[in-house]
Amino acid sequence: MVKQPPLSPGAERRRQLRQQKRHDRLRHSWRILVFMSVAIGLGYGLLRQGWILTDASQVEVVGSSQVGADQVIAATGLRFPQPLLGLQPQAMATAIEGALPVEQVQVSRLMAPPRVRVELVDREAVARAQRQSARGMELGYVDRLGNWMSSRQGQGSPNQSANSLVVLGWQQRLRPALALVLEQRKSIGPDLQEIRFEPGGSLWLKSTRLGQVHLGPIDGQLARRIDVLQQLSQQLPAKIKGRHVVSIDLTDPNQPELGLPAPAPSARADGPNAKPAANRD
Repeated sequence: MVKQPPLSPGAERRRQLRQQKRHDRLRHSWRILVFMSVAIGLGYGLLRQGWILTDASQVEVVGSSQVGADQVIAATGLRFPQPLLGLQPQAMATAIEGALPVEQVQVSRLMAPPRVRVELVDREAVARAQRQSARGMELGYVDRLGNWMSSRQGQGSPNQSANSLVVLGWQQRLRPALALVLEQRKSIGPDLQEIRFEPGGSLWLKSTRLGQVHLGPIDGQLARRIDVLQQLSQQLPAKIKGRHVVSIDLTDPNQPELGLPAPAPSARADGPNAKPAANRD
């Protein structure tokens, strides 16, 4: 066996340093492994025991004057104990929107202390409504966006003026058109009494000052017809000199037709049996 020549002092020193570094890396690796094991164990224990909803007091509802924690729990089917991280905020929000009279819902999971925060914006009934369902004629309410509200949901609304307006023939597909009319309700006139959707799709309004207003089909011209109606609502009193309007036809917004009552018989030259004619604006 050939004997290796002794290393020089410098080479021996470098060998010892390399060996020392290997030992240090091995110690650091073991320390990291131990720390990771402890962290995983603590995290698992915290998830299992710390972030748990144990009762209704950990469900925090804010922003609503009508909905409480018990209603939210019932609407979402929440059961206790419940792992906090096992909750699905979006699914909870969807369930709440479908069951409770709220317009907006945001659900958040909070870790310290563990709880669920449900932020709500109440839906407010702005009109009574009727719709045809599989069970026959159904009575309810609508909110400002035209969404259907059940009778129970609408009765909890603080807006008492909802009973002054009724929506007839409500359908989900017509909701955007209804929302547009409701948005312009004040400018159309505070005496608006009825919004009616005919089975064929025509939209009618009824008010004390303007009588029956035919807004025509639900199409791209609807916004234009409503603008014309707003202008007529402001200009008509000066034009008709005290005579009440019977009807307005805005099927063609460029040529609105006004239906006016017949003058008194003594003031007419064509006799008492003549019928009133529609006037074009």
